[in-house]
Formats: sequence, C-alpha cells, structure tokens
Amino acid sequence: MSIVLIVIVGVAVLAAAGGLVVGRPVLRSRRLRHRFGPEYDRALGQFGSRREAERNLAERQRRYRDLDIRDLPAETKTKYEAAWSALQERFVESPADALAQADALITRVMHERGYPTGAREKRMEILSVAHGRSLDRYRQAQEIDRLREAGKASTEDLRQALLYHRTLFAELLGRTPDALSQGK
Repeated sequence: MSIVLIVIVGVAVLAAAGGLVVGRPVLRSRRLRHRFGPEYDRALGQFGSRREAERNLAERQRRYRDLDIRDLPAETKTKYEAAWSALQERFVESPADALAQADALITRVMHERGYPTGAREKRMEILSVAHGRSLDRYRQAQEIDRLREAGKASTEDLRQALLYHRTLFAELLGRTPDALSQGK
C-alpha cells in the first residue's frame, strides 16, 4: 500500500470519527427539540445554556421511563369524556368554575394513568416528555387562570383557556380535541 493511500485512509477515518463526535450532540439536540417541541425552547430560556437545558430534558425522560404510565380502559375514557362534556356545558353559566373543574379533571386522568400529580412544576416536567406540544397550551391556560384570579381575564380568555385544557385532556385520553368535542 502506498504512503499516499495510507494517509488518505487515515484522514478519512479521522474525519468520520470527528463527524461522529460533532454530529452526536447535534442529533441529540434535534431529537430533544422534536420530542419536547416548545418545551425545549422554554428549557433553554430557563437554564440559559443548551447543555444544561438538554441535561434537564434528558433527566425528565429518565424519570418518565421509570413511571408506570398506562392506557385507560374504553369505559373509563367514556366516563371522562362525559364529565368533560358536562363541564363544557357549565362553562356558559360559570366559566371560572368550569375552568377549575377542567384542571381537576386533567389531574384525575393523570393520576389514573400513573402520572405524578404532586407539585405543579414536577407534574409539568413529566407531562412535557410525552405531551410537550400540548403542554405549552396548558401552561398558557394556567397563566389565564392566574389572570382570572387577579380579576383581569375576560370570558373570551377563559374560553381560550378551556380549549387549551381540552387539548391536553384529549391527548391524555388518546383522542383528538375535535373527536372529543364531537363525542367520539
């Protein structure tokens, strides 16, 4: 084998190894961004560095894998769908109460599926692993509820918050929000 060929093969091997070292963090970031959606950007803002944010997101995934998350039986899903339908009807008469009931219903479904339901932020972190995209809306709903408590939320704001709750609720049941509102 000639020296030139050995050098070319050596450079190619080094380039491939370098690509793996550089490419691995890029792939990890891409996977985390895809998995967590808006929650990825939220973590970047919270931790201030990509490395720390991604470490936190990876830790959330580890904690999630340790949970015993289970699907609900069809009859249980039907029961929860009926409860959701009833609270949507109550919204007309009492929007604030319906919003509080929506949050409580989500917590009950989480508990029954095996999600932790303790401290709000820990609950949000675990939800972010499998429901990162709808969790962003749920966080917005939580903010609207804080505005309601301060007397600064309109009925339209409360309606929007209920829709955000419905998105996460439907996802937890394995449904689409449209199917949920049509009673399917």
